[in-house]
Amino acid sequence: MKKQIVAMGDGLWDLFPDGPRFGGATANYACHCSILGADVHMVSGVGKDERGNALLKVYQKHGVHTDLVAVLKHHPTGVVYVELTENGLPTFTIGENAAWDHWEWKEEIKEKVAKADALYFGTLGQRGLSSRLGIRQALALANELNILRILDINLRSPFYDDALIRESIDLCSILKLSDEELEKVCQACEINSAQNEEKILGELRTQFGLNLVVMTRGEKGAILSATEGCFEYPGVPVTVVDTVGAGDSFTSSMTLGLLAGKEYAEILADACKVAAGVCSHAGAVPE
Repeated sequence: MKKQIVAMGDGLWDLFPDGPRFGGATANYACHCSILGADVHMVSGVGKDERGNALLKVYQKHGVHTDLVAVLKHHPTGVVYVELTENGLPTFTIGENAAWDHWEWKEEIKEKVAKADALYFGTLGQRGLSSRLGIRQALALANELNILRILDINLRSPFYDDALIRESIDLCSILKLSDEELEKVCQACEINSAQNEEKILGELRTQFGLNLVVMTRGEKGAILSATEGCFEYPGVPVTVVDTVGAGDSFTSSMTLGLLAGKEYAEILADACKVAAGVCSHAGAVPE
């Protein structure tokens, strides 16, 4: 039987210089989980507009269920303006007051969360009051039912503060972050960032009572902290086209590996390989 995953948060269009591409951390994650074999329900919002219709079609193309994606006539489908550096690294300007900020909790969402094997959320997806309240209701239910609660930190200025970082980590059971986000997470959680990475991740795990803390390191691979110890994978050589969505695909692979009961070393290796594949082509999700 397929694993049941509920992904809650942002779904939007990344507006690159050469045209729009499907995006949003949660949307990317949902599609990659579906591609990897999970049964995925996206909880988000789109505008009652052309971009919203196109976004729903991409979800459906990749097998993601859209019955919990609210279609809102008073709020536009989200967009992000993206520019790439010479190294392929993205810079973002995120459109505000988008439809994914304004979906509301309802009984149908509760029913799907209660049956889920894993619940995914991020920090950016909590930008709107309505979406934040909905995500936290889902997390409370998932905690009560001992459902895996995966937080993928995605710090996008100015849509976060120290309190949001701490509160989000406190609500998850598995934390995934990138090395670029480590300093800000340490600051928010009052952890000495001068320590080595293994100690920092271990301190995060024990401070918040987490099952796992996993950090990606770009081309240097990833590191995982668990009660059993620390596990590392050196990364996969790849010719980078752009890195948009690589971290989201990593988290998707990691989720499926955890739900399948794989060993941590194998989970890291698989996730790094999936992320490297995403870096080798333009866009976050295969066309």
